[in-house]
Amino acid sequence: MNISDKKDSPCSSMSGAGNGVPRMVRVGGVMLGGNCPLALIAGPCVIESEIHARDMAENLRRLCERLRLPLIFKASYDKANRSSISSYRGPGLQTGLRILAAIRRDCGVPVLTDVHSADEVEAAAEIVDAIQIPAFLCRQTDLLLAAGRSGKPVNIKKGQFLAPWDVVHLIEKVESTGNRDIILTERGTAFGYNNLVSDMRSLPLMRRSGVPVVFDATHSAQLPGGQGRASGGDRAMAMVLARAAVAVGVDALFLETHDQPDKALCDGPNMIALADLESLLRTVQAIDAIMKKAPAPPTA
Repeated sequence: MNISDKKDSPCSSMSGAGNGVPRMVRVGGVMLGGNCPLALIAGPCVIESEIHARDMAENLRRLCERLRLPLIFKASYDKANRSSISSYRGPGLQTGLRILAAIRRDCGVPVLTDVHSADEVEAAAEIVDAIQIPAFLCRQTDLLLAAGRSGKPVNIKKGQFLAPWDVVHLIEKVESTGNRDIILTERGTAFGYNNLVSDMRSLPLMRRSGVPVVFDATHSAQLPGGQGRASGGDRAMAMVLARAAVAVGVDALFLETHDQPDKALCDGPNMIALADLESLLRTVQAIDAIMKKAPAPPTA
């Protein structure tokens, strides 16, 4: 049973933009927002094979059950935003969704994946528990509307070019479809060429919109195109940023992880090694517990 399902869960607290606590959004059996304990969105960047994706999902499930940490499994069937034409993209829509459906069924975890065009949304929505909008595509109106009309929770990754207060326009687009199950993810801001910076002020600013906010620590430590034909990154900094973001206040962490990140087919430099994940998660859970009891900072 997920922490969010317990009768004495703090998730029952009032939520909404008016009191600084985001409304709650359910992704499968996991609740985000309100005063719910920290949740985790995690998995490999891309589906490398069915065996590997299943093994990663099962390892993450066992770890999160041990820590009593709500888990949403994430993996992509296609990574369309790659540096080079020769970069590995994934197994594709049909094969990838079949693998994700099997993981969802056999591992018993909610599943999230990203879509890159409005044409993909209907097929993805039949399988996954939440639709993710990639950062580069966060302003694509037709894509946001299609995701909203799917009826599934929509996780919008804030573009590297977008100010935190401009996320209200993204929310309005999805809400225009009648879908209010919206999540926002911060993943860093472009800082010159081949670099990102994380402005922790963006997290409370985005939470003022009234929806749950996630911090993507691994992509925030990415160096876009930093290796010429591929992106670089610094997984050690991802772990530092994860701790900082939870101290500021977020509803979930987004962490891409791999059993052998240096051999990963996508985003290896910034993915956290599976073996290093438990220590980090125990630390951020402790930080989150403290922050949930702390008084909210004054707003301007």
